[in-house]
Amino acid sequence: MSDVRSERPPVDPAPSAPRDGEAPALDSQPPVELPTWQPSGTAGPSRSWVAQALTGLGLLALVTIHMIANHFIVPEGLRDFAAVVDYLSHPVIVAIEVTFLVVVTWHGLLGVRAILFDFGFSPTTERRISRALAVLGVATVAYGLWLTWVVVSYR
Repeated sequence: MSDVRSERPPVDPAPSAPRDGEAPALDSQPPVELPTWQPSGTAGPSRSWVAQALTGLGLLALVTIHMIANHFIVPEGLRDFAAVVDYLSHPVIVAIEVTFLVVVTWHGLLGVRAILFDFGFSPTTERRISRALAVLGVATVAYGLWLTWVVVSYR
């Protein structure tokens, strides 16, 4: 009886394994795909990020105007109540101060929203946070407008 093992042809090593003295074939293995970083959800900056940046730029201009008008050119660096009433009698000044109120409120609440969203709440909770901050913002601006109206009408 003949040995079955001796009748089989020798097995060639795996095609990807190099033989002694040979370099491995470059195309013998599939290319390795490296992971790439992808931003979550969007291809660019979010609307809230853009709003935060734009309100920040607006604040630079508005706080400069506010500081110059209320602290640097005023004798003793601070207006008393009568001087504030007189200062707010000009409609352009009222428009600048109300714009400052709206922009600083919007910028601040967007910052709070961004900090809260960093905690990784569910989408439902994030919507609730956004609504609550919007209500807080409207209430803050409404109070500021009422207070400005009270001061302006004091005259």
